[in-house]
Amino acid sequence: MKTATRCVRPESNGDPFGAISPPIYQTATFRQESVDEFGEYDYTRSGNPTRSLVERQIADLEGGKHASAFASGMAAIAALTRLVSTGEEILCGSDLYGGTIRLLDQVVQRFGIGVKYVDTSDLDSVKNAITPQTKLLLLESPTNPLLRISDIEAIASLTRDSDVLFAVDNSMLSPCLQRPLALGADLVVHSATKFLCGHSDVTGGAVVTNDPQLHAQIAFHQNAEGAGLAPFESWLLHRGIKTLDLRVERQNNSALTIAKFLTGQRIVKNVYYPGLATHPGFEIHARQATGGGAVISFTTGDPSISKRIVESCTLFDIAVSFGSVGSVISMPCTMSHASVPAALREKLAPPSDLIRISVGIEAVEDLIANLENALENTEPLSAVAASASSRI
Repeated sequence: MKTATRCVRPESNGDPFGAISPPIYQTATFRQESVDEFGEYDYTRSGNPTRSLVERQIADLEGGKHASAFASGMAAIAALTRLVSTGEEILCGSDLYGGTIRLLDQVVQRFGIGVKYVDTSDLDSVKNAITPQTKLLLLESPTNPLLRISDIEAIASLTRDSDVLFAVDNSMLSPCLQRPLALGADLVVHSATKFLCGHSDVTGGAVVTNDPQLHAQIAFHQNAEGAGLAPFESWLLHRGIKTLDLRVERQNNSALTIAKFLTGQRIVKNVYYPGLATHPGFEIHARQATGGGAVISFTTGDPSISKRIVESCTLFDIAVSFGSVGSVISMPCTMSHASVPAALREKLAPPSDLIRISVGIEAVEDLIANLENALENTEPLSAVAASASSRI
């Protein structure tokens, strides 16, 4: 079946009464037959039918056999890091979500685990960065917020040869546009808060794999550390996924239209969007994904101008996160990536004038009109004067 069908019609929810919408097993514990006979579920931290349902659904959409749903995307990434032991090393992309960098720099390294950052869009740099101590390679493609593209299939070949686990954060695209497991990744991680949920009302995460041993390790930490997604949030996520394919198609098409609009604006210096033929990773991305996604970043050359643009966009909420039905706009340097540690800001922080847009499902004509108005009202006076004189 096509992805759109699988989003709406996952496997049977197991309800004996045939409910179209699955029940929420809003319980902390389950009755046992006796003191030494355990059923499939005993305690919701360890497992819950509602969570199991959404885990199976996410695994199926990613083309995986196993999934674990977490209370947040960061909880999912934290579980990934538990696959690495003291004395080993995590190799990461150099353009990552700020919260991921904070976790790696301020938490993971405290346990004697090394962390290195590399531009994963440069295959030679990745190859040269892998050492005998490297246990896990974690990257985003497209990255957040600079939309850099990594050749997932080529990197998977490198990690297989080096016996390194390879994890791809697929939050920026969703399984509707890209399936890293099919490209050779060992694990896929999601901030389910983003496209999977799609309505800004759930904080969640997921880790997907085909390897039963890796899944067992991830599920162990999910249980041992109490990081599993709660029943009600699992139900909301399951409901949100029903419209995933529909939302992503609309958002993807609108984002491409907006990216093309932005490239023609005088005040815009650089547009970062992998759906544009001018993007340096366009060909690789087109080979491994079926769309550019809904996130666009651009620069103006002046942080104060960028700030005025952001604050002038009335149809875009100023907010962190992305992937929801409502469009949002932000300046990553002071918002989603503000947590990048001071010692790493020069190397890893996004440009101070960078604006990131997450395109929602509103009418694209309205979004462009709103952006156009914001850009016109915030152009430097010198540019406006120059434009006026050229028309005389």
